[in-house]
Amino acid sequence: MFFSLRNRLFIIFTLLLTIPFLILSIIIPNWFTSIMEEQTKDATVEMMEQYSLYIDSITSQAEDLGKQVLVNRTTQQWLKSEMDHSETPSDQRLLIKNQLKMQLSSMMINNSKSMSIAVFLNDGTGTWGYLPTLQETEWFIDFSENNQRWVKTHDDTIATNINSYLLPLFDLLTLDLSGVIKVNFPSSLLETALSKIKLGENGRVYLVDRNGSNVLSEKIQTPDYVLNKSLEEISNVQQNKGLIETNYDNEEYLVFFRKLKIGDWVLVSEITKSELFSKINTLQKNLFFISALIFILTIIASYFLSFTIVRPLGKLTKAMKFIERGDFSGAQGFMPTIKSYNDEVGYAIKVFDHTIDKLNFLIKTEYEANIRRKDAEYKALLLQINPHFLNNTLEIIGGLAVQGKNKEVMNVSIYLGRMMRYSLNTKSDVVRLGEEIAYIRNFTDILKLRYEDSISIEIEEDQETKRLPIIKFIIQPLVENAVKYSFIKKHYAELKIKTEKSGEKIFIIVEDNGIGMSEKVIKDLLDTEINNEAGNVLESKGTSIGLKNVLGRLMLYYGENFSYDIQSEKDKGTRITLCIKRDSHW
Repeated sequence: MFFSLRNRLFIIFTLLLTIPFLILSIIIPNWFTSIMEEQTKDATVEMMEQYSLYIDSITSQAEDLGKQVLVNRTTQQWLKSEMDHSETPSDQRLLIKNQLKMQLSSMMINNSKSMSIAVFLNDGTGTWGYLPTLQETEWFIDFSENNQRWVKTHDDTIATNINSYLLPLFDLLTLDLSGVIKVNFPSSLLETALSKIKLGENGRVYLVDRNGSNVLSEKIQTPDYVLNKSLEEISNVQQNKGLIETNYDNEEYLVFFRKLKIGDWVLVSEITKSELFSKINTLQKNLFFISALIFILTIIASYFLSFTIVRPLGKLTKAMKFIERGDFSGAQGFMPTIKSYNDEVGYAIKVFDHTIDKLNFLIKTEYEANIRRKDAEYKALLLQINPHFLNNTLEIIGGLAVQGKNKEVMNVSIYLGRMMRYSLNTKSDVVRLGEEIAYIRNFTDILKLRYEDSISIEIEEDQETKRLPIIKFIIQPLVENAVKYSFIKKHYAELKIKTEKSGEKIFIIVEDNGIGMSEKVIKDLLDTEINNEAGNVLESKGTSIGLKNVLGRLMLYYGENFSYDIQSEKDKGTRITLCIKRDSHW
């Protein structure tokens, strides 16, 4: 029959295994493709941004170096002596030139990027020699006619494989343009950093100008059509960075770009989609093959199960009908007719009734009690470190790191580390009150860094209470609530935490200037104590769950030796006092 158990197993296996796997073989590669494309975009943009900052640092040094040379007194003296031969003797001109060369050499030696400096007059006279072909030099022509101050990779009289920054040389008094200051930096600085930008496994990265010429020395492998079309679109957009998709020769090209502040330089990263998603395409083919294999295995498995499970289960159903009618003798007489390779089936028939009774007993007693106990322990452990607090702390560390505040980063890391060490110590639920207060100090120090001038926290610790034992994590939830409700209507939170010993009693006080507690909430807490519902407190949800958890744990642990007092006034604040009476075993 079509709806036999065997056919149902086949259909179920097909629906649960083959069809989902077939669907996943289509969905997963597409999902991976979208994720990879997004991640590639984010990673590439980030690396290009870092490279842009790196270039800015190098070029800023080159610009600063050029400006230092321009305003240098010796440079101006050399310029005047060379422009006016009649008034300056040749030996004095030579002396000034040597002084300038010494200062340039000193600047080059002290520069961390191995930059070199040359100064030329328009007639080719220079600090390091005479260059009669200066007016015919490509970089000088481009500088003179187009004011192009950044030169792509070239060789110079004093250096090879360099890029340069050009600065007009003029008299600071008369502003007469007389030549050029040329600051050279090794192209390897840009090429080494550029090689670290990875776009997939086969992506290509270039530093080009707006005309598509490579600023560095490597050969451009991207098709000219793709590069030129991309640069054309880049020049027409206002954004400084982005992604351009171009089709060429049956290929889809992804071109990431980042406009630089240096002249007309553009950082370009390019890769084809076939290269980027080659592994995903292979994965999809493999998934289709596995889907077909699973379908064949499903047929074999359903056929095998029909003989090893389905047939014995059919007879087991008949035996269960005897039990349903209460005919245990008939069931026992029918049991020997059941032949199964699975001995558990025969065993299940023999002990079926006894097993049901036993399971009901276990579920109603041990299992439910254990679940309640574990649930209470779990909720209590949730109070150790709030995930939102941990997330905010990590954001604080990240923000301080970005600002370069290493000392503050180290302090926050130390505070958080101490809290984690305290939280992970699960040997005992009881600690010294001084340890609990030390934990709270680390916690409040992080709060102060987070809220800065918007929060004031005062901790007053009675030295006589430091060594007294107490259960862990009873103060942090109260402080969290105090901070939370203080900022609901106010822009400034004021907290006070105090421990005090008076006779045989220990007082822990947490006071804030928040919105206060409603009479209903306070009444609910009092009803909980009167009705002795400490167990249910740990299962509470909603308003004041942190306070209820603390009160519940204290009630369970200290019993009649624990009491509390809540004083609250609307929009003025709340004062919570926890009182623990010392027992003889303390």
